[in-house]
Amino acid sequence: MRTIIVCLFLFIAISSFAQRECAHASYLEQQKLSDPDFANRSIAIESFVQQANSAHTSRSSDYARGEGVIRIPVVIHILYNNASQNLSDAQVKSQIDALNRDFRKKNGDTSNIPARFKGLAADIQIEFVLATADPKGRATTGIIRKYTTVTNWNLDDKIKFAAQGGSDAWDSRSYLNIWVGAMRSNLGYSSSPGADAAKDGVVINPSVFGTINVAAHFHLGRTSTHEVGHWLGLKHIWGDTYCGDDLVDDTPKQGGFTTGCPTGFRTSCNNGETGDMYMNYMDYTNDACMNLFTTGQMNRMRSMFNASGPRASLLQSKGLNAPWVEEAPVDPVQPSVDFNLYPNPASAEINLIFDETWIGKQFQIVNSNGVVLQTVTIKSKKQTISVQSLRSGLYFVQAQNEDKKIRLKFVKL
Repeated sequence: MRTIIVCLFLFIAISSFAQRECAHASYLEQQKLSDPDFANRSIAIESFVQQANSAHTSRSSDYARGEGVIRIPVVIHILYNNASQNLSDAQVKSQIDALNRDFRKKNGDTSNIPARFKGLAADIQIEFVLATADPKGRATTGIIRKYTTVTNWNLDDKIKFAAQGGSDAWDSRSYLNIWVGAMRSNLGYSSSPGADAAKDGVVINPSVFGTINVAAHFHLGRTSTHEVGHWLGLKHIWGDTYCGDDLVDDTPKQGGFTTGCPTGFRTSCNNGETGDMYMNYMDYTNDACMNLFTTGQMNRMRSMFNASGPRASLLQSKGLNAPWVEEAPVDPVQPSVDFNLYPNPASAEINLIFDETWIGKQFQIVNSNGVVLQTVTIKSKKQTISVQSLRSGLYFVQAQNEDKKIRLKFVKL
């Protein structure tokens, strides 16, 4: 039955997305309307980038090499309405691997780069790693799974807020947040540097996330490569207007986006012998026909990490550190209680309070039918448990200490 559901999901996905469509440009226009200061921040960032790059015009500049590889902690928020959307760990890993191949120029299809562009193709020296510590210092896999009643997400950013059926961002100064959720008409969209911190990150349709069980033509994880390029300050290669400016010197002018999987030489906007760079990750071609970022794009993306740059705080992130907190300390304002929990209702996590006699015992989380969903050993007087993966409804925490039995109910939003 699961196989049938997955196949049906992919059939619908393939039918809906016959060609790539990125909503980045329209999303940015919405942000400028809803947040008047965003336009000013964007102008200031662009001025910063241009000044940073003005001294680094050489393709082999020390700037491009000297700072070393940048490693970015990633948290994946999987919002699923049905089983086919609850992507496996293997599928998540396949997407992280794809990002690292493309950004490190380790993709096998670099051999397909036309001779006229081979000298421009760059190793961006940026890598993506699933977070090992959450913002509170606790251990994490870097993957959050949450059932949602929402069947399709739009460009309104509701997917980024637990109160609206989505999942709250981890501190975007320290993590790249990627939300994976079904969208009706888009493969994905991304914020740009300078975005509202609570909305900063990338949204991807599950039908094109990773390289396992994904839609035809978008099977190499390059929708995420494209959107993360936006997150790092890149524009579409045609500048989102006819013969527009993508603000990168070594990408040729191009009349518009390219669909499908073209071959051979194409020219537009009087770009002469250079021709269109339709195989750039920031065009709309199918995954199999994308294969490069340029040195100019590399310089632009890496400039975001310069001192005072919009992504510089990620260099100080503790998201890839070993966890430094096993359990949160007991809140001194909490009254002395035998066994209690809060908040209730809860959307993301619950805190359980015990006295010392409970340490070493176990408690269970059970659903309204009495099915045990999780068994946990009590290690401290306050223990925090994630409930993001639970469906909305009524649950119980139960435990037994010698002859004392406790059963507390809570509501998962």
